[in-house]
Amino acid sequence: MVHRHDMESKLKGESLVRKGLLARYEGRHPLRIAPELNIVKIGGHGIIDYGAPVVKPLSEEIGRLSATNQMLVITGGGVRVRHILDIGLDLDMPTGVLAELAGKISEQNAIMMAVLLSQYNGMRIHTADLLEVPYLLKMGLLPVTHGTPPYGLYEYPPEVGMIPPHRTDTGAFLAAEVLGAKNCFLLKNVDGLFTENPFENPGAELIPEITAGELLAMDMEDMVLENKVVELLLHARSVHEVHIINGHVPGTLSRALAGEKVGTVIRA
Repeated sequence: MVHRHDMESKLKGESLVRKGLLARYEGRHPLRIAPELNIVKIGGHGIIDYGAPVVKPLSEEIGRLSATNQMLVITGGGVRVRHILDIGLDLDMPTGVLAELAGKISEQNAIMMAVLLSQYNGMRIHTADLLEVPYLLKMGLLPVTHGTPPYGLYEYPPEVGMIPPHRTDTGAFLAAEVLGAKNCFLLKNVDGLFTENPFENPGAELIPEITAGELLAMDMEDMVLENKVVELLLHARSVHEVHIINGHVPGTLSRALAGEKVGTVIRA
């Protein structure tokens, strides 16, 4: 019998899938790399696609707030993502290829936001630079990156259809989780999460607060955020709530950072 060459460690000989081993590490609290950081995700479809009338006032507000609050700005894709996905789906592109294509759009939006925020020390960074964020913040910089998670060609197959399940809301949440951020704000073009799409049903009711489990149990036809964010909240170790606020209304982000109850809070 040939013996395995092994190294002494507490995981010696483990398969890393044994349930008892996994349970041994349950309940541990990971190091929070940037515990005072506020993730501010700017939706592409809900914010950036509206252009200067919405984006410029918001960038000015973010710039002012960054003087007294640690912030990482993360951008979404928007209408151009929907366009490239439409073409890619018609051409039967694999989900991983669709994820690669969509990610290029949110990167373009990150470049534009970094330029807009340059007067406030805005600096475009890449997703691989997340561990540089604490250092950049100490230098007084305002980092800006895009929200598409770097799964790329290795994107998970979705449960239904072909559209990549991990998009920019999910990327913002994952960045907040790995950095151990204080807050994760998703800026949209509505006042928060509603019982139905408020643009299609003006009578839809705002949900000011809900747990991830309750929201998943509602099995909504449409939501203002990606379903994957809600699923990930159930297992998060550092980030235990996500705030959905209206980025079209000046001052809303300022109020949320000050601790006021605005928009919707989804709790783990």
